[in-house]
Amino acid sequence: MRRAIALATALTLIAGAASAETWTKYVDVPNGTAWSYDGDYTYKDKETGRLVVMQAISKPSANLGPSAPGKPDGVGSVVALDCAKKNMILLGSYKPSAPLAINDAWRKETPKKAEGADNAALMAAVCPHIDHVPVK
Repeated sequence: MRRAIALATALTLIAGAASAETWTKYVDVPNGTAWSYDGDYTYKDKETGRLVVMQAISKPSANLGPSAPGKPDGVGSVVALDCAKKNMILLGSYKPSAPLAINDAWRKETPKKAEGADNAALMAAVCPHIDHVPVK
């Protein structure tokens, strides 16, 4: 019986760790706001070769994350980056009042140039890892 309880506890801990969020801040912006990406969600899209990244905003004074969709303090988006061409496609966004809805046709969307210091910082933070993330 003790072994069964120990095994159940271990499996619960492993399952919890698999769905963990690992947020890494990549840029601070004005007014105490910062952007982070979730390393546990980041992967290379098998079909397009793009790096798919979940990013979230945090602002402690407004009780914002960073957090994943469905959390009361979660505000962010999922983007697909072409690190070589420096462009991106928005797959979907989320906030407490709107769950994340990924556009199923995102691979057919026209990419937009990744402009702005925040997007440059995101690419600088995640693109060096493109060969070390899972391919899905």
